[in-house]
Amino acid sequence: MTSADSRPKGPSGPRSQEQRKREALERLARDNDVWVATADGTGEPCLVPLAFWWDGEAVWLATRDTNPTGRNLAASGRVRLSFGHTRDVVLVHGTARMLTREELPAGVGDAFAAKDGWDPREDHPSYVWFRISPELLQAWGTVPEMAGRTLMREGKWLV
Repeated sequence: MTSADSRPKGPSGPRSQEQRKREALERLARDNDVWVATADGTGEPCLVPLAFWWDGEAVWLATRDTNPTGRNLAASGRVRLSFGHTRDVVLVHGTARMLTREELPAGVGDAFAAKDGWDPREDHPSYVWFRISPELLQAWGTVPEMAGRTLMREGKWLV
């Protein structure tokens, strides 16, 4: 059981921002998948789950450059990521930078594959990589935690 799952419920009140930051970082380190929301130039939304790896500063995704998510990320660089479930969510607004297999920094592909058990470098050649730099990070559980949910703004931790 993780600390997020075992935290007291009910009258104990909302978690502190420090606790939410710690638990958000734990989630980024341990979760395997994330909901990735993008939109095309006309505003058509796209929402898909993707495997990811957190390097301590950025979220790394791999997807085909031919699918809607890959095209949207390459075109706009805008993305929202949602980790967790509705009663314990970490929401990240970020910017994406596309990298080819050849541009991928040393160690990223190996770390991604070790965490996920799948290596996009060995899959279809249309797979590209996206480095997501968080600009805004929010974490909350229920209504009492809505106040103070913003833990990062403009890429800088507030806590």
